[in-house]
Amino acid sequence: MDTLLLMLISGGGYLVAYHTYGRVLAKKIFKLNKDERVPSVERQDGIDYVPTRRGIIFGHHYTLIAGTGPIVGPAIGIIWGWLPAMLWVFFGSIFMGAMHDFGALVISLRNEGRSISEVAAKYINMRVRFIFFAVVFLSLLIVIAIFGVVIAAVFTRFPSAVVPVWLQIPIAVALGYVVYKKTANVAIATAIAVVGMYLCIAIGSLVPVRLGTAFGIPPTGLWVIILLIYAWVASTLPVTTLLQPRDYINAWQLFVAMGLMVVGVAVSSFSGGLPLVAPAFNRALPAGTPPMAKVQ
Repeated sequence: MDTLLLMLISGGGYLVAYHTYGRVLAKKIFKLNKDERVPSVERQDGIDYVPTRRGIIFGHHYTLIAGTGPIVGPAIGIIWGWLPAMLWVFFGSIFMGAMHDFGALVISLRNEGRSISEVAAKYINMRVRFIFFAVVFLSLLIVIAIFGVVIAAVFTRFPSAVVPVWLQIPIAVALGYVVYKKTANVAIATAIAVVGMYLCIAIGSLVPVRLGTAFGIPPTGLWVIILLIYAWVASTLPVTTLLQPRDYINAWQLFVAMGLMVVGVAVSSFSGGLPLVAPAFNRALPAGTPPMAKVQ
């Protein structure tokens, strides 16, 4: 029951934070008004400024937030015990991740969808714009580097994951096309896309893809190069062509996975118990692991 109790406390805590801290931010700090026109409507161009259904834009942003960085961090943090990792996820999501992303979105919305560096130039000066641009550039460089190395390692170790991941690209492009160009029913198109993704998982298990060494570059290095090329191509296409529909269908994968995990935890807890196997604080750290605090 320990795992189920922890899950319920965390979920309830998020709901409380959303309806208290989140409401204060929305009403008192940012003073949101649902009747205000947004940049996607005022500057609609069919490329980067495109009015989008609430569910699709939610899935898009949800997947962006639940990216490699926030997932890898707590996964590493559990080395010191489940409690530090849990506190990292819970309080970090509320007071750092959510606050940061919420604030950045609102500021951008109120400045024609511009980036933080452009907003800094508007309200401060061009020197600060350059500083912010350098910070954002270096941050994105680190994020992309982590993304490339982690996913490349996954592809190398689990070759059956290659086909499902890459086949998401044509599925996402097709979904974006039928929704935006053919005005297809979003619910039906989404269901077909999600089912297609799970079929691709079955295909991947039958057709694993393994890269060899080329020009002295190991398989992981080759995957990093391929992923960086993909990142460049995806970032230059109109947002509704690939990025938005890809993130949207990925969000449904996350929803399904979380739903199954919740059911699994509940069933396991009531049928025999699902204990927390990791210690709350791990004192037997692997060699070279820095301590959380210096012990006198």
